[in-house]
Amino acid sequence: MSRLKNKVAVVTGASKGIGAAISKHFAAAGAKVVVNYASSKESADKVVKEITDNGGTAIAVQADVSNEADVTRLFEETAKAFGGLDILVNNAVAQGYAPIEGISVAAFHQSFNVNVLGPILTIQAALKLFDNKGGNVINISSGASKMPLPGASLYSATKAALDAFTIALSKELGTQNVCINSILPGATETEGATAAGVTAGSDYEKMFIEKTPLGRRGQPEDIAKAAVFLASDDAAWITGEQISVSGGMYGF
Repeated sequence: MSRLKNKVAVVTGASKGIGAAISKHFAAAGAKVVVNYASSKESADKVVKEITDNGGTAIAVQADVSNEADVTRLFEETAKAFGGLDILVNNAVAQGYAPIEGISVAAFHQSFNVNVLGPILTIQAALKLFDNKGGNVINISSGASKMPLPGASLYSATKAALDAFTIALSKELGTQNVCINSILPGATETEGATAAGVTAGSDYEKMFIEKTPLGRRGQPEDIAKAAVFLASDDAAWITGEQISVSGGMYGF
């Protein structure tokens, strides 16, 4: 498979879960992948090793996407390693849930800094490497942007903001041959979801499955396959879209 042959991709928050799956699928499709991580070096190195053991090309680069200096270094190291950039996947996320009474000022800033400011900074940096040839941005949003969940108002708000950026930037960057789209995963089985309390057999999991016509939680690979399509030339006429990959999940 070579849908992304010789493309260079940065995937943020790629040490585990959806980001790791996207990195592996991109590499299998021929891309050279920068596996970004904030703190999980061991996990990121494991993703890189799996890619290279299977004949792919990848490096791991630490960077906090909410830190401007870190983002600058991330893209400098990308250019140094691979000479340019074709694809950016904004997957890094702060996923804490809390009722309104429990939302602290610190939690607000952490969520918006990672989930909204982070993509702003990475897109700004990516545009410099895209240069005149154009490029592709995929924002990993959430079904919660359209169907906000009780106890997840802050998280839902950040993802709604990310979708708004996607639409606005599709109009702003189209003349630069930049495609930008959001993927909205449904209830997906990841380490982050588990940490948030959505565990196998829990009431949360049962609720999500009941609302999903295909009758199961998603796997990171389900999201990764959609990302490969959006990053490929097959999706060259698609921009500004919010694509639900959710098993048909409907409202709460």
